[in-house]
Amino acid sequence: MPVVLRVLKAVAVLLLVIAAIGAGWLYVSPPELLRVGDGYAAKIVCSNVFVAGRDADAVLAKDVQAPGNPLLRLITVDVDHAQKRVTARILGMFAANYAAYRDGFGCASVPDGDFEAAQLAVPDAPQPKPLESKENWPEGNAVGSFADARIAALLARKELTGPDMRAVVVVHKGRIVGEVYGEGFGPETPLIGWSMTKTVNAAVVGRLMSSGKMAFEDADLLPQWQNDPRSRITLAHLLAMESGLGFNENYGTVADVTRMLYLDADETALPASRALSSDPGTKFNYSSGTSVLISRIWMNRIADARQALDYPRQALFARLGMSSAVLEADARGTFAGSSYLYATARDWARFGQFLVQDGVWNGERLLPEHFMRMMWTPTVTSGGAYSRGQAWLKPPGNADDGIPDDALWLEGHDGQSMAVIPSAEMVVLRLGLTPSWLGYRPQVLLRNVIETLANDR
Repeated sequence: MPVVLRVLKAVAVLLLVIAAIGAGWLYVSPPELLRVGDGYAAKIVCSNVFVAGRDADAVLAKDVQAPGNPLLRLITVDVDHAQKRVTARILGMFAANYAAYRDGFGCASVPDGDFEAAQLAVPDAPQPKPLESKENWPEGNAVGSFADARIAALLARKELTGPDMRAVVVVHKGRIVGEVYGEGFGPETPLIGWSMTKTVNAAVVGRLMSSGKMAFEDADLLPQWQNDPRSRITLAHLLAMESGLGFNENYGTVADVTRMLYLDADETALPASRALSSDPGTKFNYSSGTSVLISRIWMNRIADARQALDYPRQALFARLGMSSAVLEADARGTFAGSSYLYATARDWARFGQFLVQDGVWNGERLLPEHFMRMMWTPTVTSGGAYSRGQAWLKPPGNADDGIPDDALWLEGHDGQSMAVIPSAEMVVLRLGLTPSWLGYRPQVLLRNVIETLANDR
């Protein structure tokens, strides 16, 4: 055999050995980044299949793999419809991670594979459904009689609704005057709000404030913070993202936020363990970990765990007619108040209308006046961009010409937004799958809606 062929054969064997060793290492001890990718895929597919009723292959291709991360294109998923579980693996072999559905509480990441513990963490509850009432929205779901042809013309312009829009709803003077849906989506499709969930979670806190169970000045918030500098952190600090806790919100790496959401069965463990990196109240740090801790803190104020798990439904969603809303809980039973609320676009808009009405619904004040004032109060540490109530006062990109000063923004990952403007009696909701690098800005749509309805106030 020629020397060259012998060398090539030896190199090929060596490469095969290296590949085999590498594959064995990946199988036994996969890098955390791979497990984050699989955890993300399992969770997104699970929620969209068992909460939103979508096709698993379509969700994997569109929601997980399409946005551009090449690692995610290597993932395969297995959906167990009988057990309502999803397993995701890189190349079908490596870095397995899991998600499981629980009736009434959506899907949870189950990175430790302990499905029994995840099931026992929450009680069985009925799966929410959209309102079947034929009354006009928001009392029911009828919207046709208030449709505005001018708004319909705006919503037909794709440059205004943005790439991969899934739902846009425009509310004016308490009625839906226009709505449009992307292909495959409609008025009955529950859609994720990502970080818009933070503001809804804050409203749950407001409900507890109205009954005297919580106050802005509350400190000593968690048992593990007793006799510790972190005991000085108040509820007001957390709501304003000024806790002083170190937390890395970088979704592109194995950072605190991705570890919390996809590698920890108990989402409170990591943010609760973080040390102070600054004095409470002195620095703004946008943190999904903070919002999860807020969930755990308000749940601790309700003595009975089952009642705590039912509280958002009975204290807020049922009152507003948000009958489709599913606030998902983690594998140990804490609500993922940072990210995981699924609801139809019309139900998301109901929450926006609730804020327009200053926390009053059907003539009943559900959120205290002082709580609503804080929601519209800017924080100095954020340069006025963020409020003291888990919401934004500046729109994405901060270009806000032509937008009223009292606009409040709910914003979420991949292009979720809702503008709430009490002075204009207006809500403009936009949901989709639109990564920030596409440059879409919802305030352009909002300005066009405001100009169109300017003479109708």
